[in-house]
Amino acid sequence: MKKLLALTTALTAVGFAAQADVTVMSWGGDYTLSQVEAYHKPFTAATGTAVISVDSDNPAPAVKAMVEAGNVTVDVADVEYADAVRLCDEGMLEPIDASVLLPAPDGTPASEDFLPGALTECAVSTIVFSTVFAYDTTKFPEGPTTIADFFDLEKFPGKRGMRKGAKANLEMALMADGVPAAQVYATLETPEGQDRAFAMLDKIKAETIWWEAGAQPPQLLADGEVAMTTAYNGRIFGAAVGEGKPFATVWDGQVYEYDLFVIPKGAPNAEAALEFVKFATSTQALADQAKWISYGPARLSSGPLVGMYKDGKTEMAPFMPTAEANLGNALSSSYEFWVDRDAELNERFQAWLVQ
Repeated sequence: MKKLLALTTALTAVGFAAQADVTVMSWGGDYTLSQVEAYHKPFTAATGTAVISVDSDNPAPAVKAMVEAGNVTVDVADVEYADAVRLCDEGMLEPIDASVLLPAPDGTPASEDFLPGALTECAVSTIVFSTVFAYDTTKFPEGPTTIADFFDLEKFPGKRGMRKGAKANLEMALMADGVPAAQVYATLETPEGQDRAFAMLDKIKAETIWWEAGAQPPQLLADGEVAMTTAYNGRIFGAAVGEGKPFATVWDGQVYEYDLFVIPKGAPNAEAALEFVKFATSTQALADQAKWISYGPARLSSGPLVGMYKDGKTEMAPFMPTAEANLGNALSSSYEFWVDRDAELNERFQAWLVQ
């Protein structure tokens, strides 16, 4: 309560008053639930400003379409890193000055408290999430244990699930083919490396069901439509720990990255949107989100405040992508790579799908 009152006082001190609703577009499911509980409800309690949630399979294309059409209906959007950089470069986003973000509890400026690269000209990171793969333990009691196993239909038969796009799939394919994580992007920059990645995908293409929304992979597993699937780690955590599903996460070959809040150019309530972003990216709010889903907070000062899952008995730290035990063969997604090559590689991926 003291923290909430202090933040309310801080907001009032800078002249902020309750105003029009703030509409936030995010990815839905357990992820949006974690934001509602950690950000939306406390923000409304502190300011009197209501927060409206809008779900999207991927908010970035929706933001681009709105801004280009001159009809922006959301104030804040949750996007992936490469999309945040690209949209900013294209003039689709409002700049966000890091100096206005709330400091850590000990007074450390936000610019020094966020993880490396977590702040950009137009975006503020909230979480570190990961694309992993998961399997149904009733089908494979002894494993799989490596990313190579995901591509091994002989040793581990059954349908696979993968996100319908190039990003993360190509990186995981190369790691499965023996490319060390540190060399993945140097390899993928070359035509030979791209061919190598698609050749690995060829091995499982006929047995793959393609998903587009984050809620789909755990559902595909639960329905028995796939034996293994790539997924966002928090979605599998929610199904396994939150719902008791017999799913296990394999961290080998994980691809991790930031998700960030942005304010679209022409947002109808840009002032309130900035106040929401400041609130939601405060130390305590980011730590509180981790109570609801296993995504790591993007601030250093939030880490020590991460405790138990909402069930009050599951320690969250081991389920974070950034837990030391989960980083043995992990890849940090390169936004520089995807900003430059997203259109080209996704065009090739879509053509490959219909071959």
